[in-house]
Amino acid sequence: MFEVSGDLAALLVAAAFAAGFVDSIAGGGGLITLPALMLAGASPLQALSTNKVQGVFGAATAALAYARGGHVNPRGQLGSAAIAFGASCLGAALVSHLPTQALRLGLPVLLIAIALFFALKPGLGDADRHARLTPAVFAASVVPLVGFYDGLVGPGAGAFYMIGFVLLAGHGVLRATAHTKLLNFASNLGSLLVFAAQGAPWWVLGLAMGAAQIAGARLGARLAMRIGARLIKPLLVISASALAARLIWQMI
Repeated sequence: MFEVSGDLAALLVAAAFAAGFVDSIAGGGGLITLPALMLAGASPLQALSTNKVQGVFGAATAALAYARGGHVNPRGQLGSAAIAFGASCLGAALVSHLPTQALRLGLPVLLIAIALFFALKPGLGDADRHARLTPAVFAASVVPLVGFYDGLVGPGAGAFYMIGFVLLAGHGVLRATAHTKLLNFASNLGSLLVFAAQGAPWWVLGLAMGAAQIAGARLGARLAMRIGARLIKPLLVISASALAARLIWQMI
């Protein structure tokens, strides 16, 4: 039934639950599922595309949970979501044509900087601050850059959306998390459609992992809305630091 053995499938479904939980709070769920898929025998393209299959479910679940909680208005994000969708399609289409290895070399530095910012920045909580960019400029600059990255490389996109909302859009930590999820869903969906056209995903396994993502994302979003920045900040620091460490380990 599954593209891998039953034991491996069970482990991957468990990894997807953990990824859905982490991703709904701080992003970085791909740090868990991508290596797991690679260890299960998936090729890089199969792992990346199957990760998008299951990731779509988790991002959609988290987006709905935050919208129902009143932390984001999805209608106000439709334009940005469309931009993220298109940019990720372009990134996924160019995966085999661009030197993604060069991009990966700079990612650990950027991720460590994000971790240090959230760990050391005083007064960083759930209260909104002054926005450095208008919503239109943010949608025209930050959103396509992160969306393109999500289609091209993937892991860490949620953290990049998050830092953009906090630093440039002036959102508090919880509001930034809520606004990240619809964009993450859109960029996941865009790149998934491109990969699906190439026949790359493991569909049965990806859908099973998607069901686990839904459960993990529901739990994570519920806790994030209850606890706020006190939960989101440390988890984001851990997620960004762990992803940076994994990327450095791969280079050694």
